[in-house]
Amino acid sequence: MDWFNKPDETPGGKTAPLQVSELSAIIEGLLDDARVQGVWVKGEVTNYTHHSRGHRYFSLSEKGDGGTAAVIKCVMWRTDAQRLAFNPTEGMEVTVSGTVRLYAPHGSYQLQVKEMKKAGLGEKYLLVEQWKRELAAEGCFAAERKRPLPQFPERVGVVTSETGAVIHDIVTVITRRYPVEIVISPTAVQGEQAHCEIAQAIRRLSECVDVVIVARGGGSFEDLFAFNHPDVVRAIAACPVPVVSAIGHEVDITLADLAADLRAPTPSAAAELVVPDRAVLLLQLCELRSLLAATLQGRIAWAREELTGMRDRLRPQRLLPRIEERKTTTADLADRLERACRTRIERERLLLAETRTALESRSPLAVLARGYCVAERDGRIVKSVGGITKDDWMKIRFYDGNTDVIVDQVNHERDL
Repeated sequence: MDWFNKPDETPGGKTAPLQVSELSAIIEGLLDDARVQGVWVKGEVTNYTHHSRGHRYFSLSEKGDGGTAAVIKCVMWRTDAQRLAFNPTEGMEVTVSGTVRLYAPHGSYQLQVKEMKKAGLGEKYLLVEQWKRELAAEGCFAAERKRPLPQFPERVGVVTSETGAVIHDIVTVITRRYPVEIVISPTAVQGEQAHCEIAQAIRRLSECVDVVIVARGGGSFEDLFAFNHPDVVRAIAACPVPVVSAIGHEVDITLADLAADLRAPTPSAAAELVVPDRAVLLLQLCELRSLLAATLQGRIAWAREELTGMRDRLRPQRLLPRIEERKTTTADLADRLERACRTRIERERLLLAETRTALESRSPLAVLARGYCVAERDGRIVKSVGGITKDDWMKIRFYDGNTDVIVDQVNHERDL
């Protein structure tokens, strides 16, 4: 049947519209052209997935003259993939042979690969590896420069496209978990000049937020290429506040992820990481309040027991026996002290009497008491008759007193 000249089936005499399946059949018929059967294509492997059943899904990309990448989706079924002599990797340049087919469920065409040969590493992949070595030498990926996220941020900055689901997911999660001020710094997230806009968007937020989220939804290696650019990596490393990256899917790792202080698998996960969960905080607060109340009640109960014990110990019925006991002890001690004092006094008296007797036996007064006297002149004792002359005034000291005399005569003869 000629699908473009389908018989009139509508009341108005117009050509009836095609069904989706009919249009797909037309496209599939056009793809039966020999020029797209068994063709050899060279390109760079991106978005590579090794399915658990053995099938290989990937894309082949080529950089165009205008800077944009031409991409074609490819599939290699298990029976053909079993003949591969190597495992394809992201960025590898390969040459494949296959046939272009329409994948009707998605309304897209793909290259069904029958054979694959290694052609070398892709240009972009090599460039990213070169950037990675240079930036690592600068210290942009150093673990010691990674900073912890603030526990309770007041403002969260978001660098992403102002349209799309990414910003909606981030705002929704933050609003639900812990409402804070969100500062959006919009930027293009893919394209030739996207890296300049992304770096500038990061710098715009550096002075006015507590933490920055750099986010983008999933995409091919070419779509995420801007986040590998050194401008973006250096902007992240130089940011004065912590940066969380949420670029692509969990399996997509860019140089921006390596430079960020923390990497999140998705934008929603990044939003969960930068703010605490209000419900969890409230639960912790309730637990702490309960713990504080229980602790205070325990302290009060302990104090009451102590007070009751002290009151019991201070009751007159318990104090009087102890007072009587202390009185008896005090009286006994006083009696012992008195006896000890008397004994000590008597002993000291005896010692004093002995000392007095010894002193009196050696005292000059004891000699005078036996009838002797002492002659003094001018306050000095006269020991010899040669020391006096006639008419000298002298003092004679007796046992019971003294008297003054005048020398009338000096006799130098010794009387025995």
